[in-house]
Amino acid sequence: MTFVIEAVGHVRGGRDEAIDDDWGPSRARIELDPARFRPEALFGLADFSHAEIVFVFDRITEAEIVTGARRPRGREDWPMVGIFAQRGRNRPNRLGVSVCRVVAVDGLTLEVEGLDAIDGTPVVDIKPVLSGFLPRGEVREPAWAGEIMETYW
Repeated sequence: MTFVIEAVGHVRGGRDEAIDDDWGPSRARIELDPARFRPEALFGLADFSHAEIVFVFDRITEAEIVTGARRPRGREDWPMVGIFAQRGRNRPNRLGVSVCRVVAVDGLTLEVEGLDAIDGTPVVDIKPVLSGFLPRGEVREPAWAGEIMETYW
């Protein structure tokens, strides 16, 4: 089955390179497409502390896509894990999801902090973070996953 998804906007500012770590202080704007949206599309979002941004890793080529297993970041000391057991950008549908701090909303622009997408990245959805959608119960993860995040933010 095929789906057509159009960008709702694009990332502006922040980083211009996809470097693996230190995304926490990165500030960027998400500018909605003025041909499709009016400022009311963002009404109420400033009342939330965080938003979930769904975006496309648009600079990943077909040849870079992974459909099987690999070692995260190519590290030999980490296990082979399937592409759906990691959050790497070389995913089959190239979708990224990031929870960011909402800094400001102004017209068709959302300013965020901690977005791990680069300048020009297409954004396909924006969702407020509601505590009711956060994980219920204990979150479990393997040791390598904790290690990979030590310097990510």
